[in-house]
Amino acid sequence: MIGARFRMTNPVSAVSTQVQPLIRAFYDPRSCTISYIVADPVSREAAIIDPVLDYVPASASLFTDSVERLLTCMRSERLHLRWILETHVHADHLSGAQALKRELGGQVAVGEGIRGVQLHLSRMFGLAEVDWSRGGGFDRLLADRETLPLGRMEIEVMSTPGHTPACVSYRVEDAVFVGDTLMMPDLGTGRADLPGGDARALYRSIRRLLALSAQTRLFLCHDYGLPGRQPAWETTVAAQRTANTLAAEGIDEEAFIALRQSRDAQLDVPNCILPALQVNIRAGHLPEPGDNGISYLKIPINRLSRGG
Repeated sequence: MIGARFRMTNPVSAVSTQVQPLIRAFYDPRSCTISYIVADPVSREAAIIDPVLDYVPASASLFTDSVERLLTCMRSERLHLRWILETHVHADHLSGAQALKRELGGQVAVGEGIRGVQLHLSRMFGLAEVDWSRGGGFDRLLADRETLPLGRMEIEVMSTPGHTPACVSYRVEDAVFVGDTLMMPDLGTGRADLPGGDARALYRSIRRLLALSAQTRLFLCHDYGLPGRQPAWETTVAAQRTANTLAAEGIDEEAFIALRQSRDAQLDVPNCILPALQVNIRAGHLPEPGDNGISYLKIPINRLSRGG
């Protein structure tokens, strides 16, 4: 049984005197993913960002411990789910979006760049039967600068491609949920070598984020910890500008690309990438069961290099 550490993030801001969003963070140690509940504390309307469906690759076993923790928090705090938001098509965990939707409703949304990712990966996995023109299982595809209502607040969509072509960040008041675009400053940034990744686009997305107010809080989708510190997932624009090992101020675009590509060349592909991609391009839907009632995932041979 997989545990997930739970941390309450205190919504205190030095930027605004307005009511700030209620934020709850959930850390899954197997995939090192952080999922978030973000809510308007007055209306209690909520969004969940990057939910995890627990998966064991060796046995292809699925279970819902991580989803259950989100459900428990939603119910105990009397929150009402409106949105289930993905920052991108994750390669290291399966999405828990549909498991959440079955329990609480809500609309599942992702950046509109998902269309290109779906078409590319559907060819890779032989999924031509899926009608991607209708969103491929997502309820809503989001454009850059589009806003979503969250009670008295708004969620602003920011296109931040580079880690994948479809990456978006979500801004709620002074908090921005950046997916894999940035890591904690001592770990740098997300990789740019998986299918569709682009180090140059990633650099420019990071610069867009770092142009925000210095006090803006940044919430990350992953952290792996380092010797001497436990996993962490909240930082600020100011900290990233001064201390990010790959993208701090003073590191120009060409230097970043060289650093990112050098680091990517040393990385293995995520051990869950093939199951994750073909489920996550479907908004967390599993493949339709066969005649025997069993769903099957496909493993394409020699379609991924060491780094994607």
